[in-house]
Amino acid sequence: MAEFFDLDAVLDAVAGGNSAAFMQVVHAYGLVVRSYLGSQIWNAADVDDLAQDTFIAAFRTLHTFRRGDDFAAWLRGIARNKGLMYFRGAQRRVNALEKFRAEIAVIVDEELDSQSSGDRQEQIAALLRCISKLPEKLRRIVHSGLDGVKAAAVAQSFQTSTAAVYQLHYRANQLLRDCMTREVQDV
Repeated sequence: MAEFFDLDAVLDAVAGGNSAAFMQVVHAYGLVVRSYLGSQIWNAADVDDLAQDTFIAAFRTLHTFRRGDDFAAWLRGIARNKGLMYFRGAQRRVNALEKFRAEIAVIVDEELDSQSSGDRQEQIAALLRCISKLPEKLRRIVHSGLDGVKAAAVAQSFQTSTAAVYQLHYRANQLLRDCMTREVQDV
């Protein structure tokens, strides 16, 4: 606070109609209010907004301040109420957002299910046809991958390196992709 700040003189000036005098209060107590709000709220922009709201509320209710009481404590009380309202509003926004997300998820799930229910069976049938067209070794690689068998175990059963299994798996995927493209075009 300013060294020569006379709160009573400023309050008298504001009460006398000199609203610009209140800026001295803002300058003198701004750090106190921002520090108090900043200890509870991490977003600096929100702290600034709430500090401004605090000073506006203080200006509007200045007539309720009892002379002789701790002015900084009175401002912190206003700031505390502004902070509580901020957190209530934030919780309402979070709840509304969660409700919105849940509603959208239901709509999207229903939409995806309705659009893909028939296609899924056809795609699975086409994939199985394509797998059956693969050479025996590649079919075994695909089946082991679908069963979750590790590449090292497959390499051991084929008596080859893990890198070779990865190459075979890559080749099988390419052939399946090409076959699925042809199957979809034929439908």
